[in-house]
Amino acid sequence: MQDVRNLPVEDAHHEDQEMQVVAFRLGNEEYAVDILFVQEIIRLLNITRVPRSGPHIEGVINLRGNIIPIVNLHSKFNLQAAEDQEDKRIIVFKWDEVQVGIIVDEVSEVIRIQGQDIEPATKVYGALEADHIKGIAKIDNRLLILLDLVKIFESGW
Repeated sequence: MQDVRNLPVEDAHHEDQEMQVVAFRLGNEEYAVDILFVQEIIRLLNITRVPRSGPHIEGVINLRGNIIPIVNLHSKFNLQAAEDQEDKRIIVFKWDEVQVGIIVDEVSEVIRIQGQDIEPATKVYGALEADHIKGIAKIDNRLLILLDLVKIFESGW
């Protein structure tokens, strides 16, 4: 996997650019993240609660000797989690030296998205607080909300 430490974070997408994303579900909505930040996708593990942690920290996991915090985007985005535990996964992200995992209801696929198929968040959301959203991708009859993980995790968990 390519080292993501020196990759530029871009807010704007150019029409001639293509990006690969991992698509997943949180509640009834479909989201996607740039695959360059994805270290791995694992089955739901035993999560150890950490006292006095942030409001969106589910706990930590031990992944092959690495302690990784697990963020609950359901609570951060005020979404209802799916009841089915069988399809839940943890997506582990890495950038710089930071490793963080998120719990998702289901990972659906890896998709290539053309730049012209992405509407910038500023165009879609206007004045709403949408720092954590890069844009909305139109794939066939689907809309994928493209998350900016760096902004989500750096803004506080």
